[in-house]
Amino acid sequence: MYFNRKLWSLTEQVRPRIYGSVLMGLVGSVLGICRLLMLGWLIGKVINGASIAETWPLVLATLALMLVYSVWEYQRLILVHGTASIVQHSLRTKLFDQFFSLGPAYFSQQRSGETTNAAVEGVEQLEVYFGRYLPQLLVALLTPVVIFMIVAQIDLPVATVLLVASLFTLFAPSVFQRWDSKLAMRRASAYRAFASEFLDALQGLVTLKAFAQSKARESKLAEKADDLFQSTMWVMATNSMARGITDIGITLGAACALTLAAVRVEQGLMSFESLLLVLLLGVEVFKPLRELRSLMHAGMLAQSAAKQVFSLLDAREKVLDTAAQDSQPLTLKNTSISFQQVSFVYNQQRAAKAAPLIHDQLNFSVAQGSRVGVVGSSGGGKSTIVSLLLRFYDPQSGAIKIGDQNIKDMSLQQLRSLFSVVSQDTYLFYGTIKENLQLGNPDASDQQLLAAAKAANADEFIQSFDQGYNSMIGERGVRLSGGQRQRIAIARALLRDAPILILDEALSSVDAKNEALIQLALDKLMEGRTTLILAHRLASVINCEQILLLDKGKVAECGSHPELLAKQGLYAKLMDSQVQAGRGVESHAQLAVNKAELTADDRDKTVTGTVDAASEQVTEDNILQGDKHSWSQVIKHLLSYAVNWKGRLLLTFLFGMGRVFAYISVSIFSALAAVAVKNATDYTLWVQLLIASAVVAALLHWLESWVAHDMAFRMLSEMRIKLFRKLESLAPAFMVKHRSGDLINLATHDVEMVEYFFAHTIAPVFVAILVPSSILVLLASFSWQLAAALLPLILLVLFMPILFRKRIDVAAAKAREILGRLSAHTVESLQGLAELLNYQATASRRVQFESLIDRHKKQRLKFFRISSAQSTLVEFITLSSALLMLVIGTPLAAAGVFDAAYLPLIALAAVAAFLPVIEVADVGRQLSDTLAATSRLMQVEQSQPVVLDQGLQTPAFPLANRALQVEFSHLTFNYDADQPQIADHSQLELHQAKPVQLITDLNLTLEAGSKVALVGASGAGKSTLAHLLMRFWDPQEGEISIDGINIKDMPLAHFRQYVAIVTQDTYLFNDTVRENLLMANPQATEVELLRAIDMAELTDFIERQNEGLDLIVGERGYALSGGQRQRLSIARAFLRDAPILILDEATSHLDAISEAAVHKALQQLMHNRTTLVIAHRLASIRDADKIVVLNAGEIVEQGTHQQLLAKNGYYAKLLSYQQSVKAA
Repeated sequence: MYFNRKLWSLTEQVRPRIYGSVLMGLVGSVLGICRLLMLGWLIGKVINGASIAETWPLVLATLALMLVYSVWEYQRLILVHGTASIVQHSLRTKLFDQFFSLGPAYFSQQRSGETTNAAVEGVEQLEVYFGRYLPQLLVALLTPVVIFMIVAQIDLPVATVLLVASLFTLFAPSVFQRWDSKLAMRRASAYRAFASEFLDALQGLVTLKAFAQSKARESKLAEKADDLFQSTMWVMATNSMARGITDIGITLGAACALTLAAVRVEQGLMSFESLLLVLLLGVEVFKPLRELRSLMHAGMLAQSAAKQVFSLLDAREKVLDTAAQDSQPLTLKNTSISFQQVSFVYNQQRAAKAAPLIHDQLNFSVAQGSRVGVVGSSGGGKSTIVSLLLRFYDPQSGAIKIGDQNIKDMSLQQLRSLFSVVSQDTYLFYGTIKENLQLGNPDASDQQLLAAAKAANADEFIQSFDQGYNSMIGERGVRLSGGQRQRIAIARALLRDAPILILDEALSSVDAKNEALIQLALDKLMEGRTTLILAHRLASVINCEQILLLDKGKVAECGSHPELLAKQGLYAKLMDSQVQAGRGVESHAQLAVNKAELTADDRDKTVTGTVDAASEQVTEDNILQGDKHSWSQVIKHLLSYAVNWKGRLLLTFLFGMGRVFAYISVSIFSALAAVAVKNATDYTLWVQLLIASAVVAALLHWLESWVAHDMAFRMLSEMRIKLFRKLESLAPAFMVKHRSGDLINLATHDVEMVEYFFAHTIAPVFVAILVPSSILVLLASFSWQLAAALLPLILLVLFMPILFRKRIDVAAAKAREILGRLSAHTVESLQGLAELLNYQATASRRVQFESLIDRHKKQRLKFFRISSAQSTLVEFITLSSALLMLVIGTPLAAAGVFDAAYLPLIALAAVAAFLPVIEVADVGRQLSDTLAATSRLMQVEQSQPVVLDQGLQTPAFPLANRALQVEFSHLTFNYDADQPQIADHSQLELHQAKPVQLITDLNLTLEAGSKVALVGASGAGKSTLAHLLMRFWDPQEGEISIDGINIKDMPLAHFRQYVAIVTQDTYLFNDTVRENLLMANPQATEVELLRAIDMAELTDFIERQNEGLDLIVGERGYALSGGQRQRLSIARAFLRDAPILILDEATSHLDAISEAAVHKALQQLMHNRTTLVIAHRLASIRDADKIVVLNAGEIVEQGTHQQLLAKNGYYAKLLSYQQSVKAA
C-alpha cells in the first residue's frame, strides 16, 4: 500500500467526494456479490432440474441487477475522475503561485527541466493516485469485512478463509514498500535529471552544433537515459515481487476457500448450492484487490512524483513579502533612491566560504527626477543593483530606500509598480509582438502600442512582417535579431508609466542609427522620472547628472562625465578608449529626427488583427499535434521500434499466453472440482492442479512483466537518444517553429507512453485472439450452439476499442497537445520569471495557465467518460455471457447433450474467455494516450532537416594551420522557405508567413587571413550570413566555398571544427566553467585552459572563486554577469584555435578596459586567420581590411574605413548617427 499523509492533506476540499466514491465502491461490491449470488442460485436450480421456463424471472432479475451494477460503476468512475481533476487543478495553481512567491532567488539555483517536470508530469502522475488508487485503497480496506459478513451467512469457516486471504493479499506487499519507495525516489531523481539535461541540450543545440559537440552531449544524455532505465528496472523488480505476492494471495485464497467448501460439502456441513456460490464469489471477492494491484505501480509513481512537488510547495521564500496585505497602489511624492551600507553576495553558502561580496557596504543616492549612470567592469555588481531594488534578492546587511521608506516596508506589488525596466538579458515570450508589448501595459490602445513602437524605432520592421503586430516571434523572440528584440523590450518599457526608469545595458544590441533615434525617445521618457542607467557604453551615460563607478563592491568615484575625466582616475581609464574613438571623425551627415508628436495619420493607424486571431493562426505550428496520423499508421510505426527486439517480444507472447491459460485453468479446475463434488467422486487431483495453476500463473505473470518492461524501457532509452539526434539534425530551423517546453514533454512523458504499448498491449492482443479461440473450442466440445452464441459477444468486446476509437482518440490527442502547451508555458514562465515580476504580469500569466489547465481537464474528463462507458459495458457483456450460457445450456443439458453438472464450468469458461479480451479493452483506453503521443513523435521523426549532411567522407579539406579563403557566391536566402517540413505533407499543416528575402544575390570574398567587418541596421542580414557560413541553414540559391571547396561537400562535424564563433547570445550549459570551456576543445590541457581564460580577461574572476574552474555557472549561465558570460564565450574561441573566426557582437557586454584587453588578445588570435566581424560599434572595426555595409540583405558599400568615409554614403551616415548620440 502506498499512502502518503501529505498527499492526503491536498484532498481537503474534495474529501466528501472521496468518501462518496468509497461508499459507492462498497455498495458496488455488495451489488457485485449479489449478482453473482443470484447467478449461483440460478445455476443451482438448473442443476437440480429446473427448466429454463421456470427460471425466467430469476434470469431477468439477474440481468437487471447486472445492468444496475454497470450503471452504478460508471457513475462511480465519473465521480473519482472528476475528483482527481479538481485536486490536480488546485495543485497546479498552487505550484504556479509558488513560482512567483519563490522568485529568482530560489530558481536561480534550480533547473527549469526539473521544476517543469514536477508541475506538469509530476501532477499528471497524481491523476491515477487521487482518482483511482486512493479511493480503491479505502475500498480494498473495507470490502473484505463487508464480504465476510455476507459470506458468513452462507458458511462461517469459508468466510474466515476468504477474510484471512484478503487481508494477507492486502498487507503482505507492504513488506517491500520501504524498499520500493526508496527505489522509486531514485527513479524520480533520475527522471528529473534526464529532463533537465535534455532541456539544457535542447536549448543549447546551436552551441553544440557550432562546436561539433552534439555527439559528446548525446553520450551524456545516453548515460542519463541509462540511469533512468536502471533505476526503473529496480523499481520494477520490487514492484513485481509485491504484485507476485498479490497474485498468489488472490489465487490461493480462492483455491483454499473452494477446497474447504468441498470438504464441508463432503462432510455434510454445507450444501452443494453454497459451494456453487463460493465458486462464483471467488471472482468477485478479490476484485477490489485485483484492481488495487493494477494500480500499485501508479501509486508508487505518485509517491516519487509527490516528493518533487512537495519540495517546491515546502520551499521557503528567500524574500519575504512582509507587507503583502497592503495591496493598495503606492503614491510616493519622493522617488529618490538610496543604498545605505548595503552588503550582498548571491549565495549565502559561498559567503560563508569567504567568497568576495558583490556589494561591500555600498552607499549611493539618486535624487528624485535625476538621471544617474552606473559604470564599472563587467561582473562588478551593476545589474545586481536592479535585482536588489526589485527585491528579487535581499541584501545581507544595510538598507535600500525609496524616498524615506525602506523597500522592505512596501509590499512587493507596490514596490515593483514603481519601476519600468529594460534589462540586458531581454526575455520575450512565445506569442505575437502585440502580446509581448502588452506586457508593459495590458490596457494599452492600438494607438499607444503604435506610438511606443515608433519611439523605439521598431514600427518599421514590425510592419514589414506579413502579420505585422500579430507576427509570431518564437520562443525567446528567436525569429527576431538581437537588435529587434531589444527594441521590442524598449517599446514595452515605454508603455509602462512608472516613476522610476532603469535601463540596464538597454542599447547594447542596437545599431548606430536606431540607437540615435531611440536615445531621443528615452530622453523624452526620462523627463521628470528618476532614472538609473547601467551601462558600459559612454554614449549611454555621458549626459547623466551624476555617474557612479563601481569597483570591488563600492562606489569608487562619483561625479559628472567632465568631472570624472578631470580626476584622471578609474573612470577616465575605463572610458578613455571610447572618448578617443569619438574624436576626429568627420561629420558627413547630420541626424535628422522629427521630434514632433504623431501626426493625425499616425494616430489613426491601428495595430492590424487581433491577438486571438494571431493565436489561432499558429495553433498548428507551435505545439505538436496528437491526431495527425491514422490508427494503422501509428501502430505500424510502433511495431517498427520492435524490429531489434524480436526475441524478447516472442518471450513476452509466450509468458503472456501461459499466464492467461494458467488463470483460466484456475477457473476450470475449480469448476471441475465442483463437478467431482456433485458426482461424489475424488476431487483431490483437481484441487492439486488448481493450486499448481495458481502458483504458475503468478510466476508467469512476473516473468511476462519483467521481460516486457525490460524490453520496453530499453527501447525508451534508445528512442530518447534517437529523438535528440533527430532534433539535432533539425536545429536550429525546427526550434524556430517549436517550443522547447513542448519538446521536453515529448522526450519525457510522450516517450514514456510508448512503454504502455510494448509492456501492456502487444502481448495481450496476441493472447486475446488465441485464448478465446481455445475457449470456443472447449465450449464446442459440449455443444456447437454454446460456441456460436458466445462468439458474437467476444467479437463485440474485441472490436469495442475500434468502435470507440475515434471519439476516445480525439479526446486523448487534444489532451496530449494541451499538456505539451502547458509544459511549454511553464518553461517560459520559469525562464522569464524576472520579466513577469518586473512588469507585474503574474496575474495575466496565471490566467493563461489556468485556461490551459481547464482545457486539459475538459478533454481528460471527456476521455474518461468515454473510456468508463466502454469498461462498464465490457464488464456487463462479460457476466451476461455466463447468463447466456445458462439460458442456452439448460435445455441442452435437459436434452442429454451434456451433464448439467458441467454448467458451472461452462459459465466460468465463458467468463474466462473474456479475461484477455477485457485486458485488450482496458489497454485500448490507455492506448489512446499512447497513440496520441506516438503521433507527436512521428511528426518530429518525419520532419526533414533543412541542411543535409551529404558531404564527402574523405574530403580534400584544407589544412588547419593556415588561413583559408571564404567566398559567398550569388547567395539568395530567406528563412521561411527553409522551414522544416513533414515528409508526408498531408499529415501536417504548418503556418507559413509570407517569405521575406533576407539575402539577395550577395557576392562577397573573405581573403585568406583578412579581417572583414559586416555593419548595418538590426535585421539587415549580418547574423544570417554567419548562420549560413556555419551551415545552420543553406541558401536557396548560390553557394559558399572555402578555398574553392563548396561547404556542402564537407561533412558537417568535420567542417565545423574549422570555424570558431562568438555570438552576442552566449549559451552556457548548467555545468562548471571548465566543462563549458572544454566544449570548444575537449583535449585542451590545464595550461591551455588557463591561457584562454587569461586572454579573455577572466583570470581575476576565476581566482576570486573558491571553486575556481569548477564553479557551476547555472542554467544558461545565470550565475554569471552578461560580460562574464561573453568572456567565457571568447575564451572558447581561443581554445578552438580554428582557421576561420566569426565574431558576432563578441564584446557588446564588456566594459571598455576588458574590451580593450580582449580586443588586443583577439588581434593576436586573428593573426593568420580569416575573420568575419559583425558589429554595431563602428569604432571597433575601423582597422578591418574590408568593411561591408549591408542593407536589407544586399551589399550597398564595401571598402576600408577611410574609403567609405570618402564616399559619404551609408557607412558615413551610420557613423554620424553614432557620433550624434555621444555628442548629445
